[in-house]
Amino acid sequence: MFRVIKPLNNNGLLALTEEGREVILLGKGIGFGKKSGERLGLLPQAKVYHLITDGESSALQRVNGIDAHAVEFAARVLDEARKSFPDMADDILLPMADHIAMALERCRRGIRLPNPLQHDIMAMFPDEYRIAEQGIRAIEREDGVELPPEEAGYLSLHIHAGISEQNAGDSLTNIRLAAECIAELEAELGLTLRRTELKYTRLVSHICYMILRIRAQEVVPIQMDDYVRKMYPKAYALAEKLSVSLSRKLRLPVAAAETTLLAIHIQRVL
Repeated sequence: MFRVIKPLNNNGLLALTEEGREVILLGKGIGFGKKSGERLGLLPQAKVYHLITDGESSALQRVNGIDAHAVEFAARVLDEARKSFPDMADDILLPMADHIAMALERCRRGIRLPNPLQHDIMAMFPDEYRIAEQGIRAIEREDGVELPPEEAGYLSLHIHAGISEQNAGDSLTNIRLAAECIAELEAELGLTLRRTELKYTRLVSHICYMILRIRAQEVVPIQMDDYVRKMYPKAYALAEKLSVSLSRKLRLPVAAAETTLLAIHIQRVL
């Protein structure tokens, strides 16, 4: 049983379950003629998306500012993502819909939002990016709006948020920090790493997960500091510089073991 909070359009409803949980119901025609407060029985043709509110605003407040068509697009992206990530959380539905709605509005107004971390996002989250590209193409087919590829990068972060404990903003922050580390490394080496090469992908991935471990204060159980320092002195010196830089930006200590692992990865690109 459900109680309608608000019809979104002919194909969607914001509703309450018998337990008082806010959900979005999507299915062809299920919103047609429905009214707020109306009670509904089981809707076998509807897909149910359970929402988690942030404590500051209700789902009604959040959904009021989002084009209902964008909610349908977001649901399709979420459903496609579940084929690769079965544990995908429903609570990314509205943030992703909000992003899609804004992306469509930007495109209609001729505004293009640059994404300087596009290649880094593609390297870190290739499966999420593939799903995001499929979603972008579906929007183009059905809405006639051709979204730029940068939007697939941003959409990938929302998909990643659904399979991790990070929100899209935190993921973007970590990728930005990793990109800054690589820029510092390139400046020290006097070269530019090719973003399409596997060794670059491995390095940016390592630094991103290194940042996660530092934030979580996880301990890396290795003791190879002296060996790596002697075997790869140049790589170790560069790793020490980057570790100091990261420690300053994160305002957290970087363990010697993290510096050692970073040196090993840097050696691979020298």
